[in-house]
Amino acid sequence: MKLSLLFFLQTSLLVTPALAFQPAPFHGGVRGVAVVARGVPSSSVAVTSSSANYNNYAVISTLSAINNDNSNNNPSKSALRMSETADAGGESTSTSSGGTASIPNEIFNLVKSIVGAGVLSLPAGIAAFGNAPTAVFPAIALITLIGFFSAYGFSLIGRVCSYTGGKSYREAWSESIGENSSWIPAATCTFKTCFAVLSYSMILADTIRALLMTVGVETTRTLALLGVTGTTLLPLCLLKNLSSLAPFSLVGVAGMFYTAVAMAIRYLGGSYKLGTAAVKGSKAVPAGKYFADVAANYQPQFGNLGASAALSPNTFILICMLSTAYMAHFNAPKFFIELKDNTIKRYNTVVGTSFGISVFLFAVIGALGFLTFGSASSGLILNNYSNKDVLMSLSRVAVAISIVFSFPLAFVGARDGWLDVLKVPVEKRTNSVLNKTTVAILSVITLIATQLKELAFIMSFAGATLGNALIYVYPALMFRSAVKNMGEKASKGLKREVPFAMFSAGLGCVMGAIGAKMALGML
Repeated sequence: MKLSLLFFLQTSLLVTPALAFQPAPFHGGVRGVAVVARGVPSSSVAVTSSSANYNNYAVISTLSAINNDNSNNNPSKSALRMSETADAGGESTSTSSGGTASIPNEIFNLVKSIVGAGVLSLPAGIAAFGNAPTAVFPAIALITLIGFFSAYGFSLIGRVCSYTGGKSYREAWSESIGENSSWIPAATCTFKTCFAVLSYSMILADTIRALLMTVGVETTRTLALLGVTGTTLLPLCLLKNLSSLAPFSLVGVAGMFYTAVAMAIRYLGGSYKLGTAAVKGSKAVPAGKYFADVAANYQPQFGNLGASAALSPNTFILICMLSTAYMAHFNAPKFFIELKDNTIKRYNTVVGTSFGISVFLFAVIGALGFLTFGSASSGLILNNYSNKDVLMSLSRVAVAISIVFSFPLAFVGARDGWLDVLKVPVEKRTNSVLNKTTVAILSVITLIATQLKELAFIMSFAGATLGNALIYVYPALMFRSAVKNMGEKASKGLKREVPFAMFSAGLGCVMGAIGAKMALGML
């Protein structure tokens, strides 16, 4: 079983780089500067949300700037740009420029954006439909498939920016579909950011409590969250310059790689395996070293629901969790703009390779967690490991540090996003207004986090509703409109691709509808 699992994981990594989808030989480049969160340097935005895998939601704090930037919202200019590129047979007539980032640098930053603590909920997604070890096979297949469609959506956004000259998700929408409805993706991202911050708080509540118990301090989940919020999160969220916090998110990336290795060691070493009594002709098998230290509801449990159980509707819970886990799409324009010599081919190389690596890590962590604990897998898999397990306690430390210092970066996006939704002018956003808004929003989120304990629900519901829209539906709609605006000058390749893009959008709608219903059933 272990050898076949390793082979399957290796295969998934080899297959996924084909995600560098290049259906039409369009090479576009736009000049521009990516707008980033207040006080956060451009080079650091790609890591601002890695700790919970909501991937750069801090960039949403710039929605107000985008709202007021109408310099590129002239439909005639947009149509002219698209006509020029179409006239060139899919090649941009302007000199491709982009930024200064190399392909390896972009791959590194995009992987940091995708891979975060959200991956630690995937074992629970597998446990939602199966309880036998063979359930990992369809799960890995789904991780790979959803990774492909997520990468395709990411690619579409960059390509739309190439066709239209858009420099942000909202500008891409404005230039392709229209400015009047551009509030839709902006509002969607604001709500998604709120879910990101909520998940941060929920993870911290469990992680801080576990770490305190490791050193002999008994406390409740609520007190642990209130303590870290009042002493650390609130002061950080009140900072007016967040640039000094960005480097700490690197801890989250290193922590995920470390966690994958630690989980492999514990699984292969049998530290949490179930013991079996002696039967005629065989000896008793002792339980793993840490088995007795785990709470009864977190101890490994296995049944007979294997690969065939993937046909259950409960599979959509995992699918929608993946829509949250792969979420990095609001920052796709930034990656396209900052890539040196940003042709579509080079951009898709970045996208395909980055998502391929992410697929591999998601598959490894998801499979190892489930194979260790089965149907008892927690929405935060670290909860399943003993507080006396030093190896896994180090992983908790890395996750906690990463989230604490990434929390303000994402929170600023949620706060400024709400101010935009409420149409509060930038000039009226004084320090006093920002401070009061910060305290109010953080209080509400903390209160909700103390009551909600199932991270898997937040991951799956947010993915089913908001994630599917941002990953599958909106990119396809923008691409279709961009090609339509080109008129007869659009290449045949682009026209042939539109139905596939709309298929991706339809798939996102179906997955979202079923996934949302299944997620609500978890409450």
